Order: sequence, then C-alpha cells, then structure tokens
Amino acid sequence: MTLHHITRPSYLKDNAPLLIMCHGYGSDENDLFSFAQELPEELYIISVRAPHPMQPSGNAWYAINFDANQNKWNDVEQAVESRDKIARFIDEACAEYPVDKNNVTLLGFSQGTILSYAVALTYPEKVKNIVALSGYVSEDMLAENIEDMDFSQLDFYCSHGSVDQVIPVDWARKAPQFLDKLNIKHTYSEFPVGHGVAPQNFYELRSWLEKRI
Repeated sequence: MTLHHITRPSYLKDNAPLLIMCHGYGSDENDLFSFAQELPEELYIISVRAPHPMQPSGNAWYAINFDANQNKWNDVEQAVESRDKIARFIDEACAEYPVDKNNVTLLGFSQGTILSYAVALTYPEKVKNIVALSGYVSEDMLAENIEDMDFSQLDFYCSHGSVDQVIPVDWARKAPQFLDKLNIKHTYSEFPVGHGVAPQNFYELRSWLEKRI
C-alpha cells in the first residue's frame, strides 16, 4: 500500500466506519494512535506515516524550508504529492480492510490537518468527516476548480489552541469563513492551550464523532 501504517480493527466484521489518522511534522504513526483506545470501538482506525523521513527521526508530509532571515515556506509540490498519496491510500484501505468506503473520517494534527483539509477539499467524494486539530487551510494545496465541486457530504470539526506558538490561531480562524463560503458544514472551537490537544478538546471531538459515525 502507498503509506506505511498501523491499525486498530473494529469489532464490526464488515462495513466498519474508517478513521485515518495523519500525524504532524516530525512525528510518526504512533503519535495520534494513542487516541485510538479512547475512540468508539466500531471505528476501524488506521494511523499512517508521512512519506518523508527526517533526521535524526520523525517524518514529514512536506518539507518546511527556512531562509537566512528565518522566514519559512512550504514545499507545496511535495504537499500536493502527499495529498494525492493519502487520497490513493483511502482507496487502497477501503479495498484491503472490511470498512465502509462511504463512511471515511480523516483526523489530522498540525501538518496532518493541513493535508486533511487538502484531501477533503480536493477529493470530497472520498471523505465524509474531517477532524482538523491545530492546523489551517493552505489554499495553494487545493484543486483549482474548487468552486465547482460538490461538498454537500463533508462535515468538519476544527479546533485550535488560543495560545498556539507554532501555528498562529489567526490562521486557524480563517477556516470557518473559508468553509462557509463553500457551504460546508463545520464546527470550530478554541481551547486555552498551545500547540496540542487539551482533554476537553479530545472529549468534544469524540462526542462530535460519535454522532456522525
């Protein structure tokens, strides 16, 4: 399959709702997987590893480059490749595992959220729910004909730390307006934490998810 991954099977023998986890920059597939035991047992959970190994450890969905003045920019070409790899992986997972291809959730953190937005907004037919933690919409990673697409089945849960020192909360606050413009269902919450997921944040996303699977 396209991406290295680990799984937590569902108790359902077939047609299980599928949850795919996409970790943040410099992390790996074990990071978000710690959430798995706290999530509904009917979910078939797959945590994927980003395709670009970093030194000395960890992985990235795309490189973040710095110049001499510490300005940083994203390798958008790499990001688009990773976006398409995740989209392909969704198809492979639905063929390989006993899951319902019409009930796929993406859960991302940080860079994994940026990619989850990009996948859902480029391939809306492949995804139903998106849990977007501590990330933002990067418009340069989306398809060009976005206004012509059918997003009616998508539903987003977006959250951010109000004192996030890695990704400014102002970037995250643009997501609801962006989704509104496309008439996409969404919920947006902020929590008084930095670049991480507060317990209240986790409980809220879990209850949001339980109602939708």
